[in-house]
Amino acid sequence: MQSHQCHVQWDSHFHSPLGHTSSSAGQGAVGLLAHLGTLLPHVQPAVDQHIQAAAASVGERLKGSGLNLLINNAGIGNNNSLDNETLDDMLHVYTTNTIAPLLLGQAFLPLLKKAAQGNPGSGLSCSKAAIINMSSTAGSIQDLYLWQYGQALSYRCSKAALNMLTRCQSMGYRDHGILCVALHPGWVKTDMGGTLEDKSRVTVDESVGGMLKVLSNLSEKDSGTFLNWEGKVMAW
Repeated sequence: MQSHQCHVQWDSHFHSPLGHTSSSAGQGAVGLLAHLGTLLPHVQPAVDQHIQAAAASVGERLKGSGLNLLINNAGIGNNNSLDNETLDDMLHVYTTNTIAPLLLGQAFLPLLKKAAQGNPGSGLSCSKAAIINMSSTAGSIQDLYLWQYGQALSYRCSKAALNMLTRCQSMGYRDHGILCVALHPGWVKTDMGGTLEDKSRVTVDESVGGMLKVLSNLSEKDSGTFLNWEGKVMAW
């Protein structure tokens, strides 16, 4: 049975309708995932009608098949601090980083359920039905990663909230046969990642290659967890 993957990034093992933006990180991911067989519907960030339209478009392209894998790769941020964070900036970041993955999960749920129903006897996995939310260790409440380089208040809070959303989705969608995981791609050398040199930084190729291996090995025990690009459990 053929599998179908939908990687939603905002602005053949898996069949992947991939939404995209113009960021270099996104283009790098598009290139590395191209061998999986991708379609590229453009999804404008944080607008419900565009999310519904994207889900409808993907449904048409799948021609009655279910969707096995939804990857929510939206991500924006700023370096605002406790002193200068604003309502507008906070809302903008939360809408893209947290609310949009919620709405995307809702919009694509019928297609994910259809895929899971096609594999009733198998355990949870990305080849059955899964939602992968791209998170960040910057959202770890325990670690407060890279605080010394910037507070990035709205980004940190939005990713912590995304981790909770992932946990809630894992509980709410488990009975539908859908696996849900929050995944940290590493501190990747991209436009958004900044120019600071650090030995812990990874290339786009390393990050995406590692994440593809992680995705192929996810199982029921991983649903509701927060993992990094190497498959290691991250601190909430």
